[in-house]
Amino acid sequence: MNITLGIILAFATMFLWGFGDFFIQRTTRKLGNWETLFIITFIGTLMLLPFSWRSFLDLFHSASATVLLALVGSAVFLFIAAMFEFQGMKLGKIAVIEPLWSLEIIAASLMSFIILKEDLSLTQILLIASLIVCFILLSIRERGSIKLSHFFVERGVWFAFIGATVMGIADFFMGWGSRVSDPLLTNFSVNILAVVLSGIYLLANGKMGKLVSDLRHEPINLLRMSFLDNFAWIAYAFAMSMAPIGIVTSLTESSIVVAVLLGLFWNKEKLQHHQKIGLVGAVVCAICLGFFAK
Repeated sequence: MNITLGIILAFATMFLWGFGDFFIQRTTRKLGNWETLFIITFIGTLMLLPFSWRSFLDLFHSASATVLLALVGSAVFLFIAAMFEFQGMKLGKIAVIEPLWSLEIIAASLMSFIILKEDLSLTQILLIASLIVCFILLSIRERGSIKLSHFFVERGVWFAFIGATVMGIADFFMGWGSRVSDPLLTNFSVNILAVVLSGIYLLANGKMGKLVSDLRHEPINLLRMSFLDNFAWIAYAFAMSMAPIGIVTSLTESSIVVAVLLGLFWNKEKLQHHQKIGLVGAVVCAICLGFFAK
């Protein structure tokens, strides 16, 4: 039952992240990386404060070394990954940046295999590999951009590459932290670190006043983005505490499909033939992966 519920939560995360990333991209380009991170994590801190403040205070005198390592690891790596991924998206083309984010799956799966000894069946490994290929097909929007040279000369690529690798490590620590403590406390710890560091940066650079002004002018858009992303991370943490980390990470990466569908129906974008193959293949692989995870 736990694995089944974990898979259901992974699919819920997929949809929440798909919509959340759609609005995050708009916000980073309009407000900036640090401002966007502060808004999301500040709202997340307020959301989780009633449920996690006692447990968070208890960490300072009763937590084991394992719990502290998992929580600190998830907070630090997630903060670093967010900065790199935001910057990659801000500088580069989505068509080039998005395929690299599938590296999260490999990094998270390797970490869970090495440290937690989580084994995947041959069928699951093949489905994960197929899902990554489908993401690449789906994300490449220009036929010319499939050339390998484009991936390493485009602006923002190295930020995205590093960010995706670090995010995979952060995914592992998030799953580990959710198992050895609880998912809400893990998310709260991540938000606390991010909101403190981003808040210090904004104050030091005199940008807090502008941020307050932006919040007054666009409260609905910013709150919508923050709630979607925070609920996604909460569902993600619960999912990884119940199901294998590699499988949950693979399923949640299917949020790329949701983002593409939003582009189709909201922005009236068109898909090329290889993207249609990637879209259908990603949906099929995600459903199969969820089935075989049970």
